[in-house]
Amino acid sequence: MWAHTKETQDKITPQQALEFLKEGNVRFLKNLKVNRNLLMQVNQTSEGQFPFATILSCIDSRTSAELIFDQGLGDIFSIRIAGNVLNDDILGSMEYACGVANSKIIVVLGHTRCGAVISACDQVKLGHITGLLQKIKPAIESETTMSSERNGQNLTFVNRVSEINVQLTINQIRQQSPILSDLEKDGKIIIVGGIYDVETGIVSFF
Repeated sequence: MWAHTKETQDKITPQQALEFLKEGNVRFLKNLKVNRNLLMQVNQTSEGQFPFATILSCIDSRTSAELIFDQGLGDIFSIRIAGNVLNDDILGSMEYACGVANSKIIVVLGHTRCGAVISACDQVKLGHITGLLQKIKPAIESETTMSSERNGQNLTFVNRVSEINVQLTINQIRQQSPILSDLEKDGKIIIVGGIYDVETGIVSFF
């Protein structure tokens, strides 16, 4: 499998980029991999990169985007932070990825049993973690279907908060970045959310 070039990247539509990720996840689930020569891809990308996707995911060790979507060197921009939350630097990275490097899709990827979400639900306070977890608080407050056991031990609640957190992050991207919002309105990119199930390996997009 060859690394993407400017020519191949230019030909990819945003919807095709999403399909590439879905197909990669299916290969991952079937324990199949595209035949890649990673050292050859090192050489092919040594003078430039042309990733078709940008993925914001959690730092969780089980959620490596390159693995769960079966992608190689030069295929995706991978942005990772606990709780897949947003800040100005991450937003700037996305603007570079799509506005300068022509990535075709942004995926905000949460996951089940997220430690950051569990900690936020349990109101953990510890050093700089405290400020980071505050970014998840709006998702907790927006979850209105459960009136009891709204804590990190209730995994149904936790997973629901994770979904809402992804949706709110997507809303923030559109609201806070006119660059990305305009690219999406012009059909040059799509911004989608997904949840990775740590028990099955399945990514559900929404």
